[in-house]
Amino acid sequence: MKSIPVRQIAPEKTLQSSAGRFSVRDLQQVLNGKDLVHDLHRHDFYFVLAVQRGSGIHEIDFVPYPVLDNAVFILRPGQVHKLELTADTTGFLLEFDLSFYQPKNSIAEHRWKKASSKNYCAVEAARFQKLHAYLANIFNEYSLKQEGYVEAIKANLDLFFLEYIRQSKNPDSIAKSENGYIQERFEEFIRLLETNIVNMKNVADYADLLSLSPYQLNSIVKTSVGKTVSDLINDQIILEAKRHLIATPAQVKEIADKLGYEDPSYFIRFFKKHAGQSPDSFRKNFK
Repeated sequence: MKSIPVRQIAPEKTLQSSAGRFSVRDLQQVLNGKDLVHDLHRHDFYFVLAVQRGSGIHEIDFVPYPVLDNAVFILRPGQVHKLELTADTTGFLLEFDLSFYQPKNSIAEHRWKKASSKNYCAVEAARFQKLHAYLANIFNEYSLKQEGYVEAIKANLDLFFLEYIRQSKNPDSIAKSENGYIQERFEEFIRLLETNIVNMKNVADYADLLSLSPYQLNSIVKTSVGKTVSDLINDQIILEAKRHLIATPAQVKEIADKLGYEDPSYFIRFFKKHAGQSPDSFRKNFK
C-alpha cells in the first residue's frame, strides 16, 4: 500500500522569503479547461479553497462535502483530503504556512483559530461577494507585487477570516448569544485534543490542562457541539486510526501501538464499535 503523499507549495508559484510561503491562484488558471482530480493526500501548509461557481466533491478527513457555488473550504496542515472539481469551476485557491500568516494580535488570532477549525462553510450568494472581493484584492497584490504588497495581503487575510466567521453556517458552532468564554475554552480543548490524543485519552487529563473540572469541560463541550468530551476523544482516536490505516502499510497491531494501545484486540474492538467495521475492513473498503 502506498503512503499518502505530503504536498508542499510549488516553489515556482510561491512567495518564499523571510515572510514565509504563500501562494494564491485563480481556479480557472489552475483548471485550464480541464476537470481536476486529486487523489488522497495531505499538506504541510494551510489550504483555502473558495468556490464562486462550480461543482465536484471534496473529502476532508474521510467526510465528503459537495462542492457548490459560494462554498469555502479551509484545511489545516496534516489533514487528509481528496478533491474533484469540474472544468468550469471559478474562484481562488490560497496556500500558506504559519511563517507567512499567523496573527499576533490576540483578537485577530482568536478569529483565525476559530476560522481554521471550520473545514467547510456555505455562504449566501450576496455575502460571498465580500469574501471574493478580499481574495481578488489578495490576488492582485500578489500579481503586481508593488511596495508593501505582503502587508496588504496579510491585511486582506485578516478581513477574509473575519468575514468567514461572520458568514459561517456551521451547525456545530456555538450560537452567537453564547458566552465568548465558552467558545474560547472549547477551541482550546480541540487544539489540545489534536496535539495530545496519542498520550491522553481521559477527560480528567484535558480538564486538568485547562484548569477546569471534568464537569465544567463537559458542560462547555455539550454547549458547543452537543456531544460529551468522551465522544470527541473517541472521534479523534478513530480519525487518527483511519489516517494511519490509509497513509501507511503498518499492521493493525503496529497502529494500535502508535496510538497508545498495548492490547491490539482491544483497539480492534474499539475501532469496530465506533467506526462500524474492523480496521482491516476499513482499509480494504476505502476507495
